[in-house]
Amino acid sequence: MIKRFLSLEWKYFFRAASFQTNLAIKILMVFGALYFTVMFLFLGGGSYYFIQEVLKKEPFYLINKFILYYFVFDLIFRFFLQKTPVMNIRPLLYINIKKDTIVNYTLGKTVLSFFNIMHLFFFIPLAVVLVVEGFNVIGVLTWTLGMLAIVLIINFLNILIDKKDIVFYTVVTLSVTLGSLQYFNLFDATDYTVIFFKGMYDYIWMVIIPIAALVILYKIVHRFFKNNLYLDAGLSTQHEIAKTQNFEWLDQFGTLGTFLKNDIRLITRNKRAKSVIMMSVLFLFYGLLFGSGAIEVYDGPVWQVFGGIFVTGGFMFSFGQFVPSWDSSYYNLMMSQNIQYREYLSSKWWLMVIVTLIAAVFACFYLYFGWKAYLLVLVTAVYNIGINAYIVLLAGAFTKTPIDLMSNKNAFGDKKAFNLKTLLLVIPQIILPLGLYYLGILMFDEITGLAFIALAGVLGFAFKSRVFNWIETIYKTQKYETIAAYKQKN
Repeated sequence: MIKRFLSLEWKYFFRAASFQTNLAIKILMVFGALYFTVMFLFLGGGSYYFIQEVLKKEPFYLINKFILYYFVFDLIFRFFLQKTPVMNIRPLLYINIKKDTIVNYTLGKTVLSFFNIMHLFFFIPLAVVLVVEGFNVIGVLTWTLGMLAIVLIINFLNILIDKKDIVFYTVVTLSVTLGSLQYFNLFDATDYTVIFFKGMYDYIWMVIIPIAALVILYKIVHRFFKNNLYLDAGLSTQHEIAKTQNFEWLDQFGTLGTFLKNDIRLITRNKRAKSVIMMSVLFLFYGLLFGSGAIEVYDGPVWQVFGGIFVTGGFMFSFGQFVPSWDSSYYNLMMSQNIQYREYLSSKWWLMVIVTLIAAVFACFYLYFGWKAYLLVLVTAVYNIGINAYIVLLAGAFTKTPIDLMSNKNAFGDKKAFNLKTLLLVIPQIILPLGLYYLGILMFDEITGLAFIALAGVLGFAFKSRVFNWIETIYKTQKYETIAAYKQKN
């Protein structure tokens, strides 16, 4: 039966209408996988000696102390990028195939994911180095086995996080609480986790703990999927009890207000849209990496502008580039109505502008680093409103990616979200403001550079009507291609 499933997957790949795109993306993914493989090999083989020679500390203890952060970042990375196991299983439910077989195969695919395999290139070279340095062979084997078991625990935990909100909120609350306590020097969780991680080497019986936890978690995930493997239950579209959200105060804006109400409801009701809001909040703190000494290469003044653009533009970039993909599930219906593209696009633009202004207000904590730091945030907010808001709308016309509103995955987009046209639009989005700022520094000083950026934003806002006419025309020319793309499920 497993052989039959693999045959179906092979046919699905080659017979898909997007086969050429899939093949190109797979080739790029191979190069990406090779890059990460080399990086993890270097990290696994060299981290021990780096800590010993450069940091002058006991390597194995330090690795066990900070391996907690390694796993936390792995979970965050998976949350945004790793897809939940998917098979075209609806047709299989009409056939005499055991549900256990379907579920085991589906979960087994995640075990063989590169998100898990890449950790082998870190832990195995590190284990070899430990043995070479004289560590007990049995202890190293149990430690490595325990670490790989934790990797698989994170794999299955990520599935539950995407499917069960209570798991998501529990993990987020625990992570934020422990991170905050450690930041304010109230409680350091690594002082206790190091005892467990290092204990898998010192006491080989402790490896039973992560292995047992892995088996229990697998059974939980298996039961969850099996219990929902019904056409009229887990595989059907879930509908929650409707909540009244009238937003009557928006009615005064006519058709524009109607679209705004729909967008606000979309954001407050759907997983994918909620993940965009969460990302926007995280982007507020992105600027802390620039000029604070956290990352040395980011301390240059031009890089600070790069960070400032994302501080207030996080929502704009993550939401705007998928216009009209947010409405992909009912886009065909919308296009059959007497809807003015201008009003539709204006509602998206105003939503991005409003959130950008709110972000600029909440970013006032950058005053702690001086008035120039907050001035940079405000100036880049002006540029985002005057220039980047148009650009992300324009990028949306070429991003024909249907969005699953009930999934957190692909928060940064998928293979159809990246093409030559959208990549070229990065130039005015990012490179142009950096160039303007650098030009101002060369001519006069940093304030002049900020003035150039702000002037560009003001000029963009002044020509709003003409720019919208151009964007509207492009959306109309892409209309039928977009409709066809949203109908394509492969």
